[in-house]
Amino acid sequence: MARTALKNKQRWQLEAFLRAKAEGRKVKFPTRVYNRCQLCGRNHGYMRFFGICRICFRELASNGDMPGVTKSSW
Repeated sequence: MARTALKNKQRWQLEAFLRAKAEGRKVKFPTRVYNRCQLCGRNHGYMRFFGICRICFRELASNGDMPGVTKSSW
């Protein structure tokens, strides 16, 4: 429950930040906006290009659920 509440709170803060930025207003505390994984809500190890954390990325890549991502081997 707490993780869901954090995800929803952060989503609301990010939307408010982007809305204010689009209107040309200065945001009062821009450092309070941070990224969270879309799947599990983790905030550390976030990969911005994919929008998920490193743990979820590794699971999805090893299962073959992410197109274009292959496991390297040599």
